[in-house]
Amino acid sequence: MARLAAFIVMLIPGLMAAGGIKFMRDTLFGKLISPFPFLWVQFVVGIILFVLGFGFFAGFLLHRDRKNGKVAPRFQKK
Repeated sequence: MARLAAFIVMLIPGLMAAGGIKFMRDTLFGKLISPFPFLWVQFVVGIILFVLGFGFFAGFLLHRDRKNGKVAPRFQKK
């Protein structure tokens, strides 16, 4: 059950990051998606989604590895 919960926790930010990449890619190819009025707004939302999704994913992995003692000494909590 814990593995399923961890999978769901990792799935949501992964989808956010993937959506952010898609928005940025569509902006580079000049395709405007309907909820966005301008291409630059679409690109900014894409960057925000990517950074939030990737940051949550990285933070989750760092927290898990700290708990299991698998990080380098410089990443240990003081």
